[in-house]
Amino acid sequence: MKQFKTLADFVGTHFIYTYDNGWEYEWYAKNDHTVDYRIHGGMVAGRWVKDQEVQMDLLTEGVYKITWTEPTGTDVALDFLPNEEKLHGTIFFPKWVEEHPEITVTFQNEHIDEMLAAREKYETYPKLVVPEFAKITYAGEAGEDNEDVISEAPYEGMPDDIRNGNYYDKNYRRVNK
Repeated sequence: MKQFKTLADFVGTHFIYTYDNGWEYEWYAKNDHTVDYRIHGGMVAGRWVKDQEVQMDLLTEGVYKITWTEPTGTDVALDFLPNEEKLHGTIFFPKWVEEHPEITVTFQNEHIDEMLAAREKYETYPKLVVPEFAKITYAGEAGEDNEDVISEAPYEGMPDDIRNGNYYDKNYRRVNK
């Protein structure tokens, strides 16, 4: 695996990781202020998002912090240590997401109004705080602003297809579109 040192080394990388609680996520540093991701396991498995605005920072050589607030009201803080194949994430789910996760299990970009309406309709506090360590099980060189990386809903076995080299070609474009 490549060695990560600078923010430029991190941007354009596509990761799959599994939290210690078993939740599996796929996450792409699309550029230095935007990420795309899919959720394959856990409370909101099936959810996927493109063009999420984030704050992305290099803390020290090879250590990155990414933070954002979703339209659901969920706050996320990720600390990536890719040279050690691990990360720590803390997700702050509003009460309504904990009680009605099915509302969020969709392609968020097409349902922003529904997410905002749920924030108004349901309780947001107390938040469910989920702090977990994760093992990075895949890191691919997708390049910046590659729209093929996260371009369809997650399906059963997708992370294995990606890890086994059956999802992207040598240019990091989806096969069998």
